[in-house]
Amino acid sequence: MTRAMHNPALLLLNDSPRLPLIAALAVRFAAIVTQWEQRRRSRVNLGKLDDRLLRDVGLTRHRADEEVSRYFWMK
Repeated sequence: MTRAMHNPALLLLNDSPRLPLIAALAVRFAAIVTQWEQRRRSRVNLGKLDDRLLRDVGLTRHRADEEVSRYFWMK
């Protein structure tokens, strides 16, 4: 399981040396769900961009549509 957590509170909890196993699993689960929600939100917002804005970020409409159609758990 990856340890890529961006939330400072989750990082602090995860690095605690005396964290019980069940709590450590809960922290990791929360981190994964948070990451999934960020991906979902980003993809929804990407789908709302017009062609001009997509060109500004270096994407085509086709590539943006491919990204938007991906499931939230897919990187």
